[in-house]
Amino acid sequence: MSKPFAAVAITKHGVEMARQLVDRFPGADLYYMNKFARGDEADRGYELFEGSVKLILPDLFKRYSGIILFISLGAVVRMIAPILEDKKTDPAVVVVDDRGEHAISVLSGHLGGANELTREVAAVIGARPVITTASDVQKTIPVDLFGRSFGWEIESFDKATPVSASVVNEERIAVVQEAGETNWWTYDKPLPEHIKIYANGKEAAEAGFDAALVVTDRLLTPEEEQVLMRNGVLYRPKTLVLGIGCNRGTAAEEIEQVIAETLAELRLSMKSVRNIATIDLKKDEQGLLDLCRKYKWRLDIYTPEQLNTVPLPNPSEKVFQYTGAYGVSEPAAKLSSGADGWLLEKKKNGNVTLSIARVPHYVQMEVTG
Repeated sequence: MSKPFAAVAITKHGVEMARQLVDRFPGADLYYMNKFARGDEADRGYELFEGSVKLILPDLFKRYSGIILFISLGAVVRMIAPILEDKKTDPAVVVVDDRGEHAISVLSGHLGGANELTREVAAVIGARPVITTASDVQKTIPVDLFGRSFGWEIESFDKATPVSASVVNEERIAVVQEAGETNWWTYDKPLPEHIKIYANGKEAAEAGFDAALVVTDRLLTPEEEQVLMRNGVLYRPKTLVLGIGCNRGTAAEEIEQVIAETLAELRLSMKSVRNIATIDLKKDEQGLLDLCRKYKWRLDIYTPEQLNTVPLPNPSEKVFQYTGAYGVSEPAAKLSSGADGWLLEKKKNGNVTLSIARVPHYVQMEVTG
């Protein structure tokens, strides 16, 4: 796993600023040329190097998620050009001039977090942040970061570039939102006129649009794929809660198969699962723990008393005899999600009982002028 940040300096003034930065910037390692050694580098954990900084950059690119270079912009561009691979994997690169007047976001501004890193560095050293990505300058939706703060996943990234162009060029943008957090517009100005919010794809298609941002936990139909994804990006919000009960010793593979088959039947996306919920008797159930680890899902657990606060259509005396609760999967899903009901009340398959609820986001975003 990549470490957070590396600061690199090759001049006297750059070394002074870099040392001040890492003292106030948790998670940053410092590298500078051996000729500027002060004798305290070993104690402070600073790394010294000989020769051209170009020689150490490929290694830093692999080891760090962000690199702060106290080097001229032109030199940085020439040095990093041969080692760039993909905007999804390249680290954030920020350049600071030798007087510390400007901190410049150079690479991976959105996905890599360079824009945010630039603002943080600038705040620490008293520099002016320089950010040139169009969506930031225009204060509009950054397509490749949309919903990221909520944990949304991008499922289709193929059209990200043309959709981004449509957004910044103020073409007709349809935000089709069926699920997920609605408070995603955070700028201190109204939503631009060219961006419209629709409850479903049919509404958007009837109104007409040039590009679409589709937020749903539902699998699209082939017709929706054709209409919405011709110039669209699909986002998966974390809205589905899986209430699960299972026999002791049930393998993760069996639980996973039941989940996958059931979600497919209901036309729901596995990428929109937020978490699993169950009774505290299952807090050490290895199959559940393995599955949560694989998908990075959290595990919410409830006592029988908590579960029994949820009215159930079909309470089970048999389950109560074994667990002290009249149900496990249904009340766990409802408690964890905060939903009024279930997308799937209960399904038993082999050793697994599954209920599904959707995290509610009742209030559609209101945009006022």
